[in-house]
Amino acid sequence: MSDTTYQERRGQIENYFDRTAVAAWAKLTSDAPVGRIRASVRAGRDQMRATLLSWLPQDLHGARILDAGCGTGALAVEAARRGAEVVGIDLSPTLVDLARTRLPADVAQRIDLRSGDMLDPSLGTFDHVVAMDSIIHYQTEDAVAALAQLAQRTTRSMVFTFAPRTPLLAAMISVGRLFPRGERAPWLEPMAEDKIAALMAATPALDAWQCGRTQRVSSGFYKSQAMEWSR
Repeated sequence: MSDTTYQERRGQIENYFDRTAVAAWAKLTSDAPVGRIRASVRAGRDQMRATLLSWLPQDLHGARILDAGCGTGALAVEAARRGAEVVGIDLSPTLVDLARTRLPADVAQRIDLRSGDMLDPSLGTFDHVVAMDSIIHYQTEDAVAALAQLAQRTTRSMVFTFAPRTPLLAAMISVGRLFPRGERAPWLEPMAEDKIAALMAATPALDAWQCGRTQRVSSGFYKSQAMEWSR
């Protein structure tokens, strides 16, 4: 991994979600009314979250899970309700604070929410890692390198999403880059499914891992591809 590239992108993401987009993100991840475009994004994210959760065991008692890029904590809550002990981490302290205010009392003791880097080795080891829309702003090589680091601390499976490389998504990203830099989100880095699979298969740290299920979710402006890797 290019540490300089990773750190630069991480800083851009943290700045955007912790300052520019907090109010919009808080509304998007609630049940408050939103416009048609954001409603399609909300529906897509709900579908993707359900997909990733369906790839984990139904009974998670005794399992420790990392919710990498936990945002406002919706996935962490669902995993905890299945019995898991969840560490949720996000680059944005503001979003993590919001997640804490939304924790239901019945699972609050099983969810540890933190702001920081998902690659921090002090987080410990996990049975499963879930990374929903948390590597979508990194180049393919950097994303694979990050997943390889996570794999070294994961005993069973990693499920994650990436932005699929499609002509429509490329056009949407090009339009987004026309906005002033201070007003736009860090742009997505679309990935080809065969390329990310090939890079992961060729990474020594992932020798003991194999690719499992994949699924694409397309809902209006939300385009995302899920992938599963297991030991």
